[in-house]
Amino acid sequence: MTAPLPAHELMARAGRSVADLAMALAPHARRIWIACGPGNNGGDGLVAARHLLQDAKGRQGRPEIVTTLTGDLCRLPPDAAHALTMALESGVTLASSPPHDFDVAIDALLGIGTARPPAGEMANYLSHMHRSRATVLSVDVPSGLLADTGEYLGPAAPIPNAPRHTLSLLTLKPGLFTAAGRDQAGSVWLDTLGATTTNCSAPAAILHGATDARPSRAHATHKGSQGDVIVVGGQCLAPSGAGMTGAAILAARAALHAGAGRVYVGLLAHEAQPPSWDPQCPELMFRQTDTLLADETLLRGATVVCGCGGGQAIAGPLHRILSACPSLVLDADALNAIAGDGTLRRLVEDRSARNWITVITPHPLEAARLLSTSTPAVMKDRLRAARLLSEQLNVIAVLKGSGTVIHAPGETPRINASGNPALATAGTGDVLAGWLGAALAGSASRSVTTYEAVLEAVSGHGWLADQWVANHDRTLTANRLVECIRGAS
Repeated sequence: MTAPLPAHELMARAGRSVADLAMALAPHARRIWIACGPGNNGGDGLVAARHLLQDAKGRQGRPEIVTTLTGDLCRLPPDAAHALTMALESGVTLASSPPHDFDVAIDALLGIGTARPPAGEMANYLSHMHRSRATVLSVDVPSGLLADTGEYLGPAAPIPNAPRHTLSLLTLKPGLFTAAGRDQAGSVWLDTLGATTTNCSAPAAILHGATDARPSRAHATHKGSQGDVIVVGGQCLAPSGAGMTGAAILAARAALHAGAGRVYVGLLAHEAQPPSWDPQCPELMFRQTDTLLADETLLRGATVVCGCGGGQAIAGPLHRILSACPSLVLDADALNAIAGDGTLRRLVEDRSARNWITVITPHPLEAARLLSTSTPAVMKDRLRAARLLSEQLNVIAVLKGSGTVIHAPGETPRINASGNPALATAGTGDVLAGWLGAALAGSASRSVTTYEAVLEAVSGHGWLADQWVANHDRTLTANRLVECIRGAS
């Protein structure tokens, strides 16, 4: 049995770790502002202030340490009160206001117990911190960020114009990696503080690390063993006057370059004559949609990607697709059609009873429609929204956005660590849908589970965007992303 730690020991370790990381991040800082709040998070900051002051003594060019403490000093919790006494005895002085300029700010205002928006002096301090061009190091979580969800309650913050870091203590918090958390937290560091925990509860989520774009193939393979993908979508221009053929083509190209052995395309044509081939990707096999959906053998053996650019026309074939395709990716307008039609929704729900695979890829607005709620409600708790989608529809839910959440019934949800704002361009979601189709179609030949295949595709999609940002200064269009898949194959 592990002996209990001495009183105040965890806070002592946390504060020491904060001080060490601050100096490692900015070893030549001239002025460090430590903004401490009225709880134990502020206590960690006070311990850090004491160490920074002591470490600077006798050092040439030592930094100026400015420490502020908000709240009622008489109501500090025991650990924080002890940290304040030790800090004052060691020579730390409390400033009445933050410095006008500083090189590093240590944000120790609010921790994981945040429940309401910061107000008054604390909100002013956060705004001052956000407006600066200084490095910000947050203790445990950025102040105002909800640790479990990534919802941000603090004052409006601009896009960070200086490095942001967060030292997460004891465990990583899901909110650091999804919703507003990625912008607020910046680079995340972890210190378990040497603490050992027994009888741990199950994790709320697992961070899925970025992987490269493509798994390798066995030498003894052929196009048939790599799986077939059928893309149904791409409403043509007439009669609605809105053509979305490109969405289906992007999904099909992505499926082909992501490793599918054969890719069929069924465009949703009306009076207009749909294209019969793709000059940039002549390997794609175009078919009349009715012909594709009448081929039961093909439908049962292939993975169908449905909805990309489908518009209102996707509602027509959707009943047949849900009833006849054992492996299915539902995206975009297919999700909108299901959200507005109880019969289609029940068909989705019933697929799992047949051991059929269904993956849905909503963005927050589509998720809100499926859950009969609002986009802000989805963004308030993305982990919960993904879980509800997965459990209500009996599907693998891929809730897109900053820190994409992947949830399957009976599985611990994953938060994808790869990807960046370069993916915020039209068509990149269609590319993901096609990639998922290829991943499902080829999963059996690679002996990976459906869930693993989905995780690989989501991670690879983001990984390519990360590589693009590291090596290019041009916009990452969806077509360029498809070319990146081909280059990685």
